[in-house]
Amino acid sequence: MIRTDPSIQKLLVQQVPPPAAAPSSQGTSQGPGFTQQQRSDIESIIRDYFIKNPEMIEELQALAQAEKLKRVITENKQALFHSPSHVTLGNPNGDVTMVEFFDYNCGFCKRALDDMMTLIKNNPNLRVVLKEMPVLSQGSLDAAMVAVAVAMQDKTGKRYVDFHQKLLSGRGQADKARALAVAREVGADMARIEKDMAGPQVKAALQESHQLAEALGFQGTPSYVIGNEAVVGAVGVAELQAKINKARCGKASC
Repeated sequence: MIRTDPSIQKLLVQQVPPPAAAPSSQGTSQGPGFTQQQRSDIESIIRDYFIKNPEMIEELQALAQAEKLKRVITENKQALFHSPSHVTLGNPNGDVTMVEFFDYNCGFCKRALDDMMTLIKNNPNLRVVLKEMPVLSQGSLDAAMVAVAVAMQDKTGKRYVDFHQKLLSGRGQADKARALAVAREVGADMARIEKDMAGPQVKAALQESHQLAEALGFQGTPSYVIGNEAVVGAVGVAELQAKINKARCGKASC
């Protein structure tokens, strides 16, 4: 909560003299609200207050950032929550949607995989959208392309979940060869995967994710959008559940 200095409150409740009154000796009127002298006094008090309380600047910046994120999320609602290019897990008609941006070579994403599966299990009304965000290497990009191609031939998402878990939880670096091996292991149509990877739809899906991440200011993975809030990092089940609850009922615990 932002605290307001009592001296600022006192000045804010002062009323400008009525139009018929003689001009104030403190300065000329600057329109409705305050005289020139009053404005100068307010500016001086505010400046001194922020010098003495620099943490208030950080608090205001955090509030401004939160408002900016809400606007970005609202403006990109369709692409974030309902894009046909990305996989939906959990309850397709859930009352809360959690969007996760991830990279197959991200160690924190490997940890967050168990968090996501636990949240889906514990929240029958949770809808999860997965968005590829390959930022770590060429191998990450190649693996993401294979993943999008797997998703294109699996509208139910069941094969993709199997692929996603095997690739993300496996040892070593993810790259094209390893991603293709996992796709073959889960029974994907390999000829179609190679064809789709060369086509425009895979590239468009990855471009969409990149543009969304850039608009949201995400620079690393995992990053989430839950309701009107962004969450950065592998913060754990408890914090993600609190954000889900907040989106659902307005409180950290429903």
